Amino acid sequence: MFKHAQLESVKTCLSDPAHSGLPLHARVQRAIRQLILDGALDVGRPLPASRALAQSLGVSRDTVESAYGQLHAEGFIERRVGSGSYVSERMQHLPGRGRPRRTVVERGVGARLSQRGQAMFQGGGVRDFVVPRAFAPGVPETRNFPLQTWERLQRQVLKEYGTHALLHSPPQGMEQLRRAIAAYVNLERGARATPERVLVLTSTQQALTLCAQVLLDAGERIFIEDPVYHGARKAFDAAGLECVPVPLDADGLRVERLLESTQVPGEAPKAVFLTPSHQFPTGATLALDRRLAIIEWARQRQGWIIEDDYDSEFHYEGKPTACVQGLDSYERTIYIGTFTKSLFPGLRLAYMVLPSQLLAPMTVARTLLDGHSAPIPQLTLARFIEGGHFGAHIRTMRTVYAERRDVLVRLVRQHLSDFVEARVPGGGMQMPCVFIRDIPERAAVEAARKAGIDVLGLAGLHATKRYKAGFLLGFAAHAPHELDVAVRKLAQVLHALCAGRK
Repeated sequence: MFKHAQLESVKTCLSDPAHSGLPLHARVQRAIRQLILDGALDVGRPLPASRALAQSLGVSRDTVESAYGQLHAEGFIERRVGSGSYVSERMQHLPGRGRPRRTVVERGVGARLSQRGQAMFQGGGVRDFVVPRAFAPGVPETRNFPLQTWERLQRQVLKEYGTHALLHSPPQGMEQLRRAIAAYVNLERGARATPERVLVLTSTQQALTLCAQVLLDAGERIFIEDPVYHGARKAFDAAGLECVPVPLDADGLRVERLLESTQVPGEAPKAVFLTPSHQFPTGATLALDRRLAIIEWARQRQGWIIEDDYDSEFHYEGKPTACVQGLDSYERTIYIGTFTKSLFPGLRLAYMVLPSQLLAPMTVARTLLDGHSAPIPQLTLARFIEGGHFGAHIRTMRTVYAERRDVLVRLVRQHLSDFVEARVPGGGMQMPCVFIRDIPERAAVEAARKAGIDVLGLAGLHATKRYKAGFLLGFAAHAPHELDVAVRKLAQVLHALCAGRK
């Protein structure tokens, strides 16, 4: 029979949740196989009789027999008529047999990664807030989405296109959607777009990765806002770019600092990354004169402007300023938009409006990532936009989000005024709050997480140490009564944190 430790090892494998999808006999087979590979069962060692092992494990004899049969077929054991089952003699020649099995963590430590792979791993990736817990930034309200309309349009697509809708789409995206996007951004954002210059993608993150990989070489420099959207910074770091932070004020990026930096010895940056409509995370809007100055910089330096217009639809005070791409007559601006924020995260559709000379290189590069976006959502979205449903939904949600922003401001001032100062944005889906007391940001974020609240710390969004600690509060996905509960809970977290530091 097995030794006690060996038997317990098999039992552990049977109850391991990681193997719950496997048939019972496969779990038994894998457990015994691992004992052989680890050298815990010597060559020639007899295995327990199937009836006895079945009784010890609390399984049927047929289960053990199936496991033994598979082990025999794979060459791990020999079955001798009238004598039983034994560890195969061939196992003595197995490379590495008998060496202690390394844990998953230990295997990861020794992994040799490329410099790019190491940068990606150390950057920690970009975490999506899968479940919209309180204050998760950038998460839209989905309970108000016109699902029945979307279902009706999708049925129309399937009826019209049939099985053709199940095939690949062109790498650039379905023409119907590219037409709809071009018409929309021209009308609503003052862009200079044509269907031929639109590239449909999976996400803003994919667009940023393409820009980093296609426009610049490793070691080259790019201007970034300080603070900056963390997904952009991580995409640029992963590509081996050197990020040059440019500070902000109430009117957005301080362009004079950008221009001064080009005079510093060394290779001048070849691109600048902007979130001009609602700067992430401050919410500032880039002033018109600064937009024009950046366009002139790009013309003179033959640089690129990467414009992330991630949530410009949700502007609550007056009309939004025209996008930088629409003001740029020199074709130096890459415009990035997404439907993840405006509609729902599961849609996974974004786009770039590209200068004509970049369309072919970007499209080819995209084929090396995921090849194409699914046709059915593209065709459904095209009809959703063309039918006026997109515009109607945006207008509805703009009113809803503006109300929720105002509710959050009132609640923060009522319950959190001892701890933070709210920086009320003119638009967007989240509001920054800075500490007015000496509160450790990391500890506050972690304590909030344990209380079921997702806040994004501001410190990690800065490239320099010139910042005020605090956090970002997303409000779009939560009704007023939900915001009330969440703010009160956050107040309790901060009270407890401050009391513990006295």
